[in-house]
Amino acid sequence: MAALDTDVLVVGAGPVGLLLAGELRTGGARVTVLEKLTEPTAESRASILHARTMELLHERGLVERLGPPPDAGPGHFGGILLALTEAGDSPYAGQWKAPQTRVEAVLADWATGLGAEVRRGHTVTGLVEASDQVHVVATTSAGERLRLSAAYVVGCDGEESAVRRLGGFEFPGAGPTRELLRADLAGIDLRERRFERHANGVANARRGPDGVTRIMVHAFDRAPGESKTPSFEEVRAVWAHVTGEDLGGAEPVWLNAFHNARRQAARYRIGRVFLAGDAAHVQLPVGGQALNLGLQDAADLGGKLAAHLAGQAGEELLDTYHSVRHPVGARVLGNIEAQAQLLFGGPEVDGVRTVFRELLGIPSARRHLAAMISGLDGGGPAVTEPGRPAAPGARRPNRQHTTHRRTTMGKLTGKTALVTGSSRGIGRATAIRLAREGALVAVHCSSNREAADDTVTAIEKEGGRGFSVLAKLGVPGDVHELFLALERELKERTGAVTLDVLVNNAGVMGGVAPESLTPEAFDRLFAVNAKAPYFLVQRALDNLPDGGRVINISSGLTRVANPQEVAYAMTKGAVDQLTLHFAKHLGPRGITVNSVGPGITDNGTPIFDDPEAVAAMANYSVFGRVGETRDVADVVAFLASDDSRWITGSYLDASGGTLLG
Repeated sequence: MAALDTDVLVVGAGPVGLLLAGELRTGGARVTVLEKLTEPTAESRASILHARTMELLHERGLVERLGPPPDAGPGHFGGILLALTEAGDSPYAGQWKAPQTRVEAVLADWATGLGAEVRRGHTVTGLVEASDQVHVVATTSAGERLRLSAAYVVGCDGEESAVRRLGGFEFPGAGPTRELLRADLAGIDLRERRFERHANGVANARRGPDGVTRIMVHAFDRAPGESKTPSFEEVRAVWAHVTGEDLGGAEPVWLNAFHNARRQAARYRIGRVFLAGDAAHVQLPVGGQALNLGLQDAADLGGKLAAHLAGQAGEELLDTYHSVRHPVGARVLGNIEAQAQLLFGGPEVDGVRTVFRELLGIPSARRHLAAMISGLDGGGPAVTEPGRPAAPGARRPNRQHTTHRRTTMGKLTGKTALVTGSSRGIGRATAIRLAREGALVAVHCSSNREAADDTVTAIEKEGGRGFSVLAKLGVPGDVHELFLALERELKERTGAVTLDVLVNNAGVMGGVAPESLTPEAFDRLFAVNAKAPYFLVQRALDNLPDGGRVINISSGLTRVANPQEVAYAMTKGAVDQLTLHFAKHLGPRGITVNSVGPGITDNGTPIFDDPEAVAAMANYSVFGRVGETRDVADVVAFLASDDSRWITGSYLDASGGTLLG
């Protein structure tokens, strides 16, 4: 093999190419970036970053370099208001204002700081793949013709990609049928509007912090023009046609037109040549998804390519780039096409828009679409790519939690649930988790109504539904009092008293030596932990429909000895027997009954503020950490869903491997 000029030639120094270059350098690969522009563009075609992209930038220590970018408002789906903050449990849920010029500058500093070489004024005119390398011919702005060789070439050179054309990539899809004119204007004070519909079209206007107003306008009767840079007079005429307003006196800072063409490369890889970003897929850049999709392409490919070049992975890993990212791209193009119909359709889509507005009144529907747009539903690369070490000082989102939120949304839509003892700890996490799945959740507390209401507030902030019920357990009349309040609230909200999911979580611990336990304390432990769950299940039998769910929170202490909690462990052993026998009793009705056994779980008590104590407790788990309340809540959510329909009478160990010895 002849000596290579570089390991990877990246064609295109936009955000996608620069992120890819930085990724490759982080993994140790030599990178050269070729860009036909002699200077960075001053145009900010894109200006929105979504949650998954922000997480990726955070992992690489780049969010701080951006500013951080400000909140860009709620977002939309086809021009219908949609709060992207409902996308899921991400620190960056929402949409973030970050002009493309700023993103490019930050990524360029990062990539070149890591050792990537960026050559501007280089236009790629030829590409020949050999068995062991790729030869690229480029012409410089001075007219010099160069021949470079690399192990791999990646086209990040936009929708008119030379790499895609020279590499022989098929690019099927549909051409443009609609057009949106866009302009940044100074010296004008326009009323802000959000995809406002008029008889002749749609208009949008938003003033930025720099005083420049970005307008977008679509006329229903206008066919796509030839030029991507319309004249100001053309924009002015279309704006007047749609809104009746005159833009006279405004100073155009930037003019642009884009269309609804929809194309996607049939393959993202042919041999030693790859495509990423708009070189791989062309779509209407509505809602900022185009830039985010491309950046996520680069994050996925960069780690894999660097790992392969470092000898840490074979060719099969490179093939997963297409198998992972192509379906994601297809899905994004599909949702953008749906939005284009809603956004640019005339009166013929008014009925569809009305139905969509009604659907977006359903929390689970809002979460589903917000997560799809934000890349939190499986539309992004894994949190840790093979072969790429963590950026210095970067705090990574929890992999387990990130994966979960992408795969299990809305499975309890239309269901009702009662979680006892849900004002704090595991109960609180469970209530929030079930509400996130779409359930209407009754948040029970024995005495602290304020804490229960705080859990309800947390549920509602995520777009879910919940209400609090107060009833002291372990005293005469406890179950009757709880169900009076529960049925009253359910009737008011749903018109019925059906309870689909009962989670027996409330409990008290002993925490004394066996010699010190009093009969009164013993009786209280059994009254709250064993007697109350029994009669709660008994009372709920009239409310539970066929196919309902009963989930009892047990304890790992039923399997491991701790003399300080002998009576508590006895009560949880009783709960396991309740589970076993009621599972057989209720099986003919399709009602499942299961136990969940947590181990050491950080429930917010002071002991978990002691680092030495936490380190000692972490040693009991095979994962080397203490449990979090959401670890248990996720297990409960699984048992509450239809996914667990073939599991009943079981004890699910949720102790993080504590019982493995």
